[in-house]
Amino acid sequence: MPQPTDLRSALSMVAPGTRLREGLERILRGRTGALIVVGQDSVVEQISSGGFDLDVPFTATGLRELAKMDGAIVLDASITRILKAGVHLMPDPSIVTEETGTRHRTADRVARQTGLPVISVSASMHLIALYLDEQRHVLEEAAAVIGRANQAIATLERYRHRLDEVTEALSALEIEDLVTVRDVAAVAQRLEMVRRIAGEIETYVLELGSDGRLLALQLEELIGGVGSERELLVRDYMPTGRRRRSVESVLDELAEIDSPALVELGVVAQALRIGTDASLDAPLAPRGYRLLSRIPRLPGTVVDRLIEHFGSLQKLLGASIDDLQAVDGVGDLRARGVREGLSRLAESSILERYV
Repeated sequence: MPQPTDLRSALSMVAPGTRLREGLERILRGRTGALIVVGQDSVVEQISSGGFDLDVPFTATGLRELAKMDGAIVLDASITRILKAGVHLMPDPSIVTEETGTRHRTADRVARQTGLPVISVSASMHLIALYLDEQRHVLEEAAAVIGRANQAIATLERYRHRLDEVTEALSALEIEDLVTVRDVAAVAQRLEMVRRIAGEIETYVLELGSDGRLLALQLEELIGGVGSERELLVRDYMPTGRRRRSVESVLDELAEIDSPALVELGVVAQALRIGTDASLDAPLAPRGYRLLSRIPRLPGTVVDRLIEHFGSLQKLLGASIDDLQAVDGVGDLRARGVREGLSRLAESSILERYV
């Protein structure tokens, strides 16, 4: 198991079904408390005093017995061995912490100073807290996590339904050449909202471990295609010129928008660099990446060549089979497939919009 570098990967380390979680729950039931450092390096050595070396295979029962003694327990990064026990940890006292209890203050400071996951089990408060860098996460019973996860799934279903509606509306507007900044910003906004809710559910999946399999399947079904749709939307409308940004940088800027500001379409439009709050009704012309991606068995390289050749979706929609064949890599069969595919998309989008 690699050393956790963020809270999500650390949560998978202590998820239900893991040996470490079993050991932690044994300690909690025994009402003894514990302070556990996952990983050992020079910094841990510097702030450690006393204790004794063990270097024995990790077991949940062994962890429980060692927790009966005073001092911290040090595990290896892969959680396969118990390295030390009875260790007195002396982190830098100048490190700021908001924790109050001695064990929790020590855990927080050690995590901040070492960058390693540190776990504190409190007998009096009956809780398990995971610390990593400046983050703290209290582990809960699986039933409580599942309850919150189910609420999040229900929310995601509603947002996904609304996303599908605005996405189909945008497709119809693209075909009719009636797209405005508002329409594109609305789709980008919903895509970002769905992504954020999905990220929250992914954390629940990690926290639930083996109990989160069904939740993971539901999540996968609900967010299918969202990632590629975000990228295609940006590629369709990203401004060109000397200061053109990468797709990744645009998506990163969208991800950095605060949740309260995300409801403002003008803020989303500014992140996309397609307009402001004052220009939401300004017209836009798509390049055609989104619609071409819906044509089966059309390679990405051919999509790029078609868009480079025609420059816009409207020109693609008006292209004849002969026009399409003029593009490098597009033969007669593929040209007919593109022509028929675009025609079908145009018909279905307009029917769904007006019928």
